[in-house]
Amino acid sequence: MSTHVNAHRKPNPVGKSLGRKAMRIGLFAAGAAGIAAAVPAQAATAAAGGMGRNAAVAEDHTFSHADRAHPTQVKDSFTVRQFGTVTSAGIRNQANAVSVGCSVDAHCRSVALSFQIVTLAGQHTRLNAVNLSDAANQHCDGCQTLAGAYQFVVSTARPITLDSATRNRLADIHRRLDELSRSGIPAVDLKTKVDALAAEVTGVLHDAVADAPKAADQPAVAVHRHMDGWPGR
Repeated sequence: MSTHVNAHRKPNPVGKSLGRKAMRIGLFAAGAAGIAAAVPAQAATAAAGGMGRNAAVAEDHTFSHADRAHPTQVKDSFTVRQFGTVTSAGIRNQANAVSVGCSVDAHCRSVALSFQIVTLAGQHTRLNAVNLSDAANQHCDGCQTLAGAYQFVVSTARPITLDSATRNRLADIHRRLDELSRSGIPAVDLKTKVDALAAEVTGVLHDAVADAPKAADQPAVAVHRHMDGWPGR
């Protein structure tokens, strides 16, 4: 189950268990193909908007597995990747949660959440974006199993760098996502609150690109969401 987006832009002038995973800010891709790798925020700030890149690739994957030995497993990731100018980009975001072998009297709880934020710019940019989630209960009556993947793609005509105020706002949302993941609230409420945090991320990113030149054939901020598992999408 996935969201899969292919886009071609025309010329335009203008974790660790229990949710402890640090936000990463990176600038990627060099030469004929770029492979994503996180770098410190300061380095990304200095480098973003520099020389053009040919291609960039990034993948983020969060996996949670609960069973009788580990009845509660919660993991989340919150990653920011700043590509700069590219001619093509392949990005993938995935969340998988599994609960195995528990019972109604001693149920499992497995939650996997992955937030991926990507900024990119350029003309004739080919974008292949995949966002998917999957939650599975295996012989696990009464278990709570939830997987949520949220992908945010920021497209501008020229490269931008998320400033410190924007990064601080995103860091605060990440902190609250960690707290929410650890809260143990029912999955139906967790889903609602995670959606609310995703809406906040969208607002922050819209603010960040409010004055940036937009790509004519791309939304400034595209959001892909996929939620799977109990209590349903």
